[in-house]
Amino acid sequence: MFRKTLSLLLLPLLWAGTTLAQTLNQPKLDSLLTSLETNHKAMGSLTLVQNGQVIYSRTTGLAQTKPTATPATAATRYRVGSVSKLITATMVMQLVEEGKLKLDAPITAWFPQLPNAARVTVQQLLMHRSGLHSFTADEAYLQYMTQPKTQAELLTIMAAAPPDFEPGAKYEYSNTNYVLLGYIVEKVTKQSYAQALQKRIVDKLKLKDTYYGSRIDAKKHEAASFKWNGTSWDAQPETDMSIPGGAGAVVSNSQDLARIMEGLFSGKLVKPATLQQMQAVQDGYGLGMMMMPFNGHKSYGHFGIIDGFRAGLTHFPAEKLTVAYTGNTPYSTNDVLLGVLSIYFSLPYRLPDFSAPALSAADLNPFVGNYASTQMPLKINVTVEGNTLMGQATGQGAFPLTPKSKTQFVFPEAGLQMDFDAAQHTFTLRQAGNTYLFKRE
Repeated sequence: MFRKTLSLLLLPLLWAGTTLAQTLNQPKLDSLLTSLETNHKAMGSLTLVQNGQVIYSRTTGLAQTKPTATPATAATRYRVGSVSKLITATMVMQLVEEGKLKLDAPITAWFPQLPNAARVTVQQLLMHRSGLHSFTADEAYLQYMTQPKTQAELLTIMAAAPPDFEPGAKYEYSNTNYVLLGYIVEKVTKQSYAQALQKRIVDKLKLKDTYYGSRIDAKKHEAASFKWNGTSWDAQPETDMSIPGGAGAVVSNSQDLARIMEGLFSGKLVKPATLQQMQAVQDGYGLGMMMMPFNGHKSYGHFGIIDGFRAGLTHFPAEKLTVAYTGNTPYSTNDVLLGVLSIYFSLPYRLPDFSAPALSAADLNPFVGNYASTQMPLKINVTVEGNTLMGQATGQGAFPLTPKSKTQFVFPEAGLQMDFDAAQHTFTLRQAGNTYLFKRE
């Protein structure tokens, strides 16, 4: 699934105290990536660009495990999931600059069968304010995600779903929006998305490792995605790339992604005034990019999730810093970038400790129950499966909680920490600098 998240829990924010950038501590950054790899958490590719110059680039882990283990290299390519949305938005804004598309154009000219088509605009798609239901959020999606779908078939699926809210009423992330924007790029340019990507992004920046994905092919230096099962890496399901389109079908690596972001912010892809439009966020999201604060500074970019792949791309305009990450395990991108940026800005930062205490079901049973918070409408049900504590948010799948102590548990994939107080029948949820108190019902 491209962007399989705890939708109300995973926050695209990075936070730390205030300081100024210092000389990059490369050994500590190496130690972070090495620790993530040796503890079977994260592997992939990281690139940092400062003032237009690459100041750090490293690739760790495996690209493939079968028929033999194949180490990843600088040439390895990864699926980047929803980072594709930033690329799609850039192409849409190029068409706006060329007078071939208007932001206030209703989508009824292309998709009259969709709900509220006459009132949903291109800009609302870009900003996730259309109200169109995200088809990837449905249980049925899991049944067909690995099978090819035609545009007509996907439009039928999208048209059948009632809208979640009135156009423009609020922000709500929906993959439907960007699949449709990818189709609009095709209709306006009279080219396939792959051809438009090649002409409008790849050729302009002379990229070598960025393209529209297809079936993963090791001969093309493409990585598969994996999840550690305790003793070995399990290959993750592979989304058929006919489905995500402009929402998540791009393949790239950290070096190329960094060049895309550098090209965007240096005027090589869109005009400065257009970039300003893209950066004008509402509810944290602009035209294809998020505003992501860290250390008192603003950065703009996007995260990506598809299957077991993770990606993060962000740019700090004031510091002229670009950070690009592509990975092929489900470890939290937020946690990776939190470490990377803490090290870059010379903040106090301890490398993660992945040693976990062994707890029995008897140790975990006092935490079982259904919890609610006055700070958010989400409820979380806590259960025990074997010797594993499990959490399940309303309307979402169950997730395993890894013990850090007898009362503290984490879910790294979402950057989530839960501290239990059995006597008070509560837990404190911490994520991305935010704290929420939950009480057992």
